[in-house]
Amino acid sequence: MGRLKVLSDQVPDAAERRRRIEVEPLPANIGALIDEAAAAAGDRLLWNFFETGQNITYAQMRRMVNGLASRFVGLGIVKGTHVAVMLPNVPEMPLAWLALGRIGAVMVPVNVNYRERELAHVVNDADVSFIIAHGDCIEIVESCRRDGLIRVAPAHTVVVDGEAAGAVAWSELASQPRETFDAPAPVGHGDLLNIQYTSGTTGFPKGCMLTQRYWISSGKVNAFRDGRRYERILASTPFFYMDPQWLLLMTLYQRGTLFVAARQSTSRFMEWVRTHRINFCLLPWVLHSQPRHADDARNEIVRANVYGVPRDLHADLEQRYDLNAREAFGMTEVGPAMFMPIERSDMVGSGSCGIPCPFRECKVVDEQGRTLPAGEVGELLIRGPGIMLGYYNNPQATASVFSDGWFRTGDLFRVDENGFHSIVGRKKDMIRRSAENIAAREVESVLNAMPVIAEAAVIGVPDPLRGEEVKAYIKLREEAVASAETLAAIIEAAKRQLAPFKVPRFYAFRDEFPRTVSLKIAKQLLAKEADDLRAGSFDRVENRWL
Repeated sequence: MGRLKVLSDQVPDAAERRRRIEVEPLPANIGALIDEAAAAAGDRLLWNFFETGQNITYAQMRRMVNGLASRFVGLGIVKGTHVAVMLPNVPEMPLAWLALGRIGAVMVPVNVNYRERELAHVVNDADVSFIIAHGDCIEIVESCRRDGLIRVAPAHTVVVDGEAAGAVAWSELASQPRETFDAPAPVGHGDLLNIQYTSGTTGFPKGCMLTQRYWISSGKVNAFRDGRRYERILASTPFFYMDPQWLLLMTLYQRGTLFVAARQSTSRFMEWVRTHRINFCLLPWVLHSQPRHADDARNEIVRANVYGVPRDLHADLEQRYDLNAREAFGMTEVGPAMFMPIERSDMVGSGSCGIPCPFRECKVVDEQGRTLPAGEVGELLIRGPGIMLGYYNNPQATASVFSDGWFRTGDLFRVDENGFHSIVGRKKDMIRRSAENIAAREVESVLNAMPVIAEAAVIGVPDPLRGEEVKAYIKLREEAVASAETLAAIIEAAKRQLAPFKVPRFYAFRDEFPRTVSLKIAKQLLAKEADDLRAGSFDRVENRWL
């Protein structure tokens, strides 16, 4: 399509687009959004899981969701029931979510890579009473049950593409589509739809309480904030994370088609874009490291969201692929918070995340909470209708992030005189590996619990393909020996207790750490010790010392 052709289309300015989104009434609930979309789009294709060839139309989706909701109620799932959903990118994942939403039940998405320890934390912390799990994950669920780590009964377990003793088969529940479904209790904007776990610096993930309003407005904002038409949208990251969920709702508003990949692939990404004539996607900026292809610039993208693209790469990325790549900023806790309007090509390479989205206000404050003038660096605060209610079962954590209705992001920003916001750094001790957020403290807690380790520190190491990789610095106990056998044992123990993406790739033994005046490990000094933090480390993937 070409980025210049897209920019030549005339649309209302950003302020008018915001006004229209905010004044138009939202659907009453997720069920109403489904009904409105199905009535308007009918036999149009809603999604295409293109690697397995599983498709569904709007009308078929509505009947399937109604049938599943009815059967869920028969199992005892009612308004307010918490249901853990441990599914990969298969059609059953969005069907389960939408059916639970029609009832007013609450989905608790679970990473399919979780081990017993991690699954048990989410199930118990979220007060889960039902589990929907894929056949590839059911052994982890049953292991937790055998070891007494969870108390969800087999009769309250639904298995997709598999079986387990005493469990309910998904195929049975999905066998009776229905034209209608009447929720047993009213479902409104303020009712919970998700308890979405997000990594935090306190170790274990915290459950964000996200309402029907949160999701309904997130989908609408992403669909219409640029005033463009997106007929074909790509979802390439796991559905148990945020992005494919709001991408699906965005698709419903646009009456378009969502193309869903089984898993993210940088090497195949642009092939997907070309093959399926994608108009909107979340573009991994590490594409710049891929070999050049004669068809790089052949695509129909209208807008590609990018996140944290290096300033000196942004313009080259647009030119190579001939598309409009625009920054945006959001968080699990607040949903879409900022975006760079598509027409602002003059801001490419500025590093700015843009202006506040519809339904969101943003301000940058100092340590005392005073609003800072343009150009000064402080913490970003966000507020607006539909942001999370708080962290489930964690009033202390909730209180720590809210101040007079404003959510404290923990991120350092500056805003310019024109209202464009730029991220300066992160206050949170977080590692971003591909599409995964990894809390350093959680990995450290696993390492520090090992008998041979006296102390461990985990940081992110820059990586051209994944953004960051995880590196562990290890101080052994006096009686332990820094040997190949010791390191192998540490790695194997980490693999048993952490999801694969959290297991450190790089390792280094240390006699001592740099420390602050309060004797805490000074990680910022660790990160400055070498230009290449991989040098001198053991690389678990390559199985050698570098």
